[in-house]
Order: sequence, then structure tokens, then C-alpha cells
Amino acid sequence: MRKVFGVLAVLFVLAGCRGGGGGGETGPYKDAPIILISVDTLRSDRLPAYGYDKVKTPAIDALRQDSVLFERAYSHVPLTLPSHATMLSGRLPGEHGVRDNSGYVFDAKRSPYLPKILKEAGYKTGAAVSTFVLRAETGLADGFDFYEADIDIRANESLGNSQRSGRETSRAALGWVKSVSKEPFFLLFHIYEPHTPYAPEPAFASYSDPYDGEVATADAVVGDFLNGLKETGVYDKAIVILLSDHGEGLRDHGEQEHGIFLYREALQVPLMVKLPKGERGGSTIKSPAQLLDLFPTLLKLAGRPVPEGTTGASLLSLDDEGAPERTLFAETFYPRLHLGWSESFSAIRGASHYIDAPEPELYDLVADPAEKSNVLTRERRTYGELRKAVEGSKVPLAAPSAVDEETASRLASLGYLGSSVNAGEGPLPDPKGQIHTLDDLGKALQMFSQQRYAEAVPLFQALVQTNPLMLDAWESLGQSLQKLGRYDEALAAYDRAMKVSNGAGHVALAMAGALLAMERFDDARAHAEIGLATSPAVAHNVLAQVALQQKDLATAEKEARTALESRGSRLGPLVTLASILQVQGKEEEGLRLAEEAIREMSPGQKFPGLFLIQGDLLARLGRSGEAEQAFLREIRDFPGDTAAYTRLAVLYTSAGRPQDAIAAIRTMVETQRSPAAYVAAVKTLRILGDPRGAAALLRHAMTLHPESKELRALAG
Repeated sequence: MRKVFGVLAVLFVLAGCRGGGGGGETGPYKDAPIILISVDTLRSDRLPAYGYDKVKTPAIDALRQDSVLFERAYSHVPLTLPSHATMLSGRLPGEHGVRDNSGYVFDAKRSPYLPKILKEAGYKTGAAVSTFVLRAETGLADGFDFYEADIDIRANESLGNSQRSGRETSRAALGWVKSVSKEPFFLLFHIYEPHTPYAPEPAFASYSDPYDGEVATADAVVGDFLNGLKETGVYDKAIVILLSDHGEGLRDHGEQEHGIFLYREALQVPLMVKLPKGERGGSTIKSPAQLLDLFPTLLKLAGRPVPEGTTGASLLSLDDEGAPERTLFAETFYPRLHLGWSESFSAIRGASHYIDAPEPELYDLVADPAEKSNVLTRERRTYGELRKAVEGSKVPLAAPSAVDEETASRLASLGYLGSSVNAGEGPLPDPKGQIHTLDDLGKALQMFSQQRYAEAVPLFQALVQTNPLMLDAWESLGQSLQKLGRYDEALAAYDRAMKVSNGAGHVALAMAGALLAMERFDDARAHAEIGLATSPAVAHNVLAQVALQQKDLATAEKEARTALESRGSRLGPLVTLASILQVQGKEEEGLRLAEEAIREMSPGQKFPGLFLIQGDLLARLGRSGEAEQAFLREIRDFPGDTAAYTRLAVLYTSAGRPQDAIAAIRTMVETQRSPAAYVAAVKTLRILGDPRGAAALLRHAMTLHPESKELRALAG
């Protein structure tokens, strides 16, 4: 009898999963918990469940035995934010409007959105994510009761690399699950392993390929999370989906990471669907699946109507007799938006994969899964059909900036205009012919991440000379020049980045930091306000720093507390507020905030200025030994910055240790040899009552950096 009921349940699943839009029948698993596990940047062909034998993934293997596995599942865009927007809305990027990881905000009023639909149906809705790219301000938090994304842009890291450990995210997710385990709920649990930088946990560091080590780390995180679901009594009754948003290049076609090409390694992802009580566990569906199919599938299983216009199909019916052959589309505008190269589109139909680029390509995925042999010239009919299909699917690209009128007005007042991406006139280069340039960009970014700014600058300058639309290089060049104290050059680089990006919020916020250092407070404030729409916590924090520098303590405190209340990391606002309290003479309260920020740091995390303010507060409280250790920690974390060296020199002088003070200044200058280091050293020597030493050092510095306005200003 039990076997008969099992067969009937399977038939019920199949009946409930047919079709696209419309329908409101009760689903077979109405009110079952729905848990979506998104493992960022995970290629399906690097898992044992898909035939790979060089890594062990016991947790994912066990889940596979309880799940339906989709042998060929594809992403629509090799970027984290637009891919998640697609899977949660059932709409392609051109339809929901999010075309890149930055410069776009998802509008849940414009597209149907799974968490909103389920919330309206009585589900509790929660999310815990592991990267700043998915922060609440992207619009994805709309419809979620709980959206845990406490991640800041880490110092010296790109937007894409600003992440936290999946284990930390798992703890947040499981904590929420325990609070709603007796009710219907939907959870998005996102981890960033195996995204770069590949840094496997020590237990998996022995893998010769660090990507495999990261995959093993991701498996361990998933295993702990699934065990938590079992301990809570949720796992058996839940619908659990494991997938990835996109793959990884791993040099198969010259690209190490993702975002530029649309080859199979970037688009094909793992996809497993575990039904309650393991129904259909261990089975496989061979027909091509796509991530936007997730949206109608989950609505059908939950017994909710699928909105009209939904083009995806229910995943569990893809192998049904008579299921139509489909064309699966993908796009990437990353090359255009970040590098000044041409965008690409692709279409997969059956075994054929067409890539629409300046030099088009066609591959047979069955005979040539590695996509090494372009068959376009001998498969002209297939080429023509898929090219026509791609042309019909294209949606023009809107400019990557906040679209609200207030932000547009602010951009216009600063001279950043444009209704489309500012990529110049005429055709753009094919990324295939430019991919070698990424190695140069990688070297420059590595120097930048190691705080070797003087070495990074000429590398970035060479890149933008030959790639004048390479936004990432312009922005990193500006940051490097700023660190070196070459502020006029930094502003020029930021200005180019603002023009290329049509005023992207993250560029405006970086530029605000340079303007603040130059004491151009009105300009700093104006640029910070541009970032309010997309990164309010960061923008309010910068506005607090502007007010603090202008000695408007009331406004500074108000902005810092607003930043603390905004969704995002608390570290930056805590550091700023501690600085404000120090100026107000509230050292004990400020120290408590600094120590709170230290406790909130992830293992191995570095945050600029945190130990600096802790040292300042400890010194004011007469705790000189602890202050010294705080300043030394700041120097260890950020040897390319100047403030901690100068604070340490002052501390040593006040303690009657002049030789140590001189040694600290000498170390700063010899380590950096930048205008900023010499400016800081000269100012410090003057403060310490050594005008002759300051004058001699200034003369020497001006022979090394005769172009430095900051040094000339000290001489005048």
C-alpha cells in the first residue's frame, strides 16, 4: 500500500508541474518549506554528481540521492546579481532590467517576484547572503521579512570579492529557520565559495587545484547547513533546491573567472531539486533546463498561480513525452560596461550553442562539450536560425546608474550625463581578441590588493592607454593615486571613471573619499549623495565624515547613526561614530563602539581605520601600551597608509621615546616613498617640534616628487 501511495504522489507532482502561466490549483506540496541553496560560481562539471572525480563532496552527493538532478542546466548571465534576479523573477535580464552587478537596482514592482508572491500567500520569507553584490540595496530584499547581508566593501577588494564565509551566513540562516520552522517559509541561502579569491579552508588546502579546494569547502558548508535543517526537523518535509548562479572560466577559453564569455563553462550549472520525503530521489532529467524555470516550478509546487508572461517551464515536466524543444538565451554586458569591449549573446537549442559576438561561433555541445571546434561554416542553417532567435531576444541596454529623478539631477549638476552606456562610437573589440589583457589587469589588481600602489599605478595607466573605456582600471587607478597622495591625478582618473560609467554610485563614493582628503567638502558631499540610492549605509557614512571634518558634530552624529540603521555592514559607521565621540570627549563610549566593531569582524578581516581609532581612544585614556599595539596592528594590516605611523610617532614622543618616534617615521617613508608619506612625515616632525628636520626632509622629498602640489604647499 505504501508503494502505491508513493506512485500516486509522483503522478500528482507531474500533474501539478505542467504548463507555464496561469492556473491556481492546489500544489502537491502546499505550505512545505522551500529552501533555495545558491552556491556561487560552481561549475557542474567540477562535482562528482556530474562525473568529476578530483574532489570529494559528500554532502552534495547525499543531497543528490534525495533529489532530481538536472543533467544540463544553464544560467542566463554569468554574473551574480542579474542571475539571482532572473531565478527569483522568472524573467530574463533584459526583462527585469538588472544587467550587471553594479549600477542597476531590481524593481519588484516591475517584475513578478517569488518572495513577494509567497509572502502574500502566507509564507515567512528570509534570505542570508554572502556577498556585497547581493546587499539589500540592490532591490532583492523587497518581499523578504528577513534579509541578512551584513557585508561591507572590504578595504582593497573589488566589489565582486567583498564577501564573508559561508559558515557565517549559514549560522544566520539557521537561526532564522529555527524561528519559523513551524510555519510555511521560503529561504534563500547563498554562499560565495568557490568564488575568487580561492582560499579553501585548511582542511581542504591540500587540493592541487585551489578551485577544487573551494568546492570542497562549499560542500562542507552545505553539509553543516543541511544537518542544521535536519536537527530542526525541516529537511524531510522541505523542498530543497541546490544550484549555482553561473560557472567559472578556469582558463578553458582564456578567462580565469567569469562575466566576459558565454561558453559552456560559464553557463552550465548544477541543479538539484529535493522534494518532500525524497520523492523521485536519485532520478535524472536530461532535457535542457534553465534557471528561470525555477520560478514557475516553485509556484506550481506551492499551489500558487504562475503569472501571465512567464516563459519558463516547470522543471519536473521537462522530460515529459511531447515536451517542446526550447531555445535558452544568455547575455553578458560585462565586457562593455567594465572593459570597453563588445557584449555577447547566446542561444542553446538541443545540442547546438550559438554565441553572438563580433566574430560569431557555433558549437555542438554533444560532440564537442569543451567547445573547441567552431562548426558555424558547415552548419549554416542552424547558425541562421539561432542568429535570428538571438536577434529577437535582445533588449537595449539602459545606462548603469540609479534611475530616480533626484539622483539623475545630482549627476547632471556635476556634469555626468547620458541615456546609454558611454562606450563611444562605432563597434567595440571582440573580447576573444582582448582576453590576454585580463592578465595585465590581474597583475595590476594584485599589486593593488597587496597595497603596492606605486607599482600598480603604471600598470593601470598602461591599461587605460590601450583600453580607454576600461572602467575597473580607471577606478582602481584613482584609488591607487589617492593612496599615494597624488590627489589631482586621482580626481582625473575618478572623473574618467564617472564619465565612462555615467555616474555609477560606487565610483562617486570612491571619488568622494578623495575630495574629502583634499578638504573639498562641498564636492565630497555632492558625490556622496549620488551613492545614497544604491549604497545608503556607505553614503551616509561618508556624509558623516564630511560633517566631522567640518566640525559639524550634530550632523556628523546624525549621519553616522543613520548609516548604522541602514542595511549593510556596521563596521564603517561604528568607526566613524567612535571618531565623533572622541572629538566630543566621550572616549569611553567611543572605545566601546570601536571594540564592538572589532568583535563584529570576520576571521582574517581587515578594516581601515578601525585599530587606528581604537589606538587614539586608548591613548587619550592613558592606556599607552594598548594604544601602541593598536597602532602596530593598523600598520600591519595597512602598511600603505600613513596615519598609524604618525600617531605612533606622537605616542612614542610623549612617552619619552624619541628614537622610536624617528624610527616609525623613517619606516613609513622608506616603505612607501610616496608624496603622501613625505607630507605626513614633514607634518609630524613639525608637530613634534623638529622644524629643521622637517625642512630637510621636505627638500629631499621635493627632489623626488617635484610635481607634488601637496609638497609644494608645505614649502610655501
